[in-house]
Amino acid sequence: MKNSKREYPEGTWFAVPLRDGGFCRGLMARTDGEGRAFGYFFGPKMTTIEELANISGLHPSDAILVGRFGDLGLLNGEWKVIEKDAQFDRTAWPIPPFIRVDEEANTAMKATFNDNFEIISDEPCDPSLAKMFPKDSLMGYGFVEIKLTRLLNSVRTD
Repeated sequence: MKNSKREYPEGTWFAVPLRDGGFCRGLMARTDGEGRAFGYFFGPKMTTIEELANISGLHPSDAILVGRFGDLGLLNGEWKVIEKDAQFDRTAWPIPPFIRVDEEANTAMKATFNDNFEIISDEPCDPSLAKMFPKDSLMGYGFVEIKLTRLLNSVRTD
């Protein structure tokens, strides 16, 4: 898909459809222009895309999901672009370390990536870090939709 036109640069806010209806916000924090992206995803669940337009005040610490993902949902139009943040600053939206855990061996590795998705370090770490950092994987867009649907349905509002 190298030749496909991708019109969602870093700093683009977009709507992710949830599997049970509704949407949540996503922010494209990095992209390689060839299908790999890194982003932040935010609740709460909204019923219309228009409700998602209020992005002021959102910070990385507010995200309910952070990770690397495939951009096919944006490319095929299932994920709708909301707007490009003209004030987007990469340093405010960093790529955190990612953790891989081997449950059987009770070991873990912490991978650090640069802005081009190249690994700059891969070192052993305590498996408990898996609770603090994203999982080291590239999520498909369908997986992202399912994961966000589950996360937003587990949030209680009462």
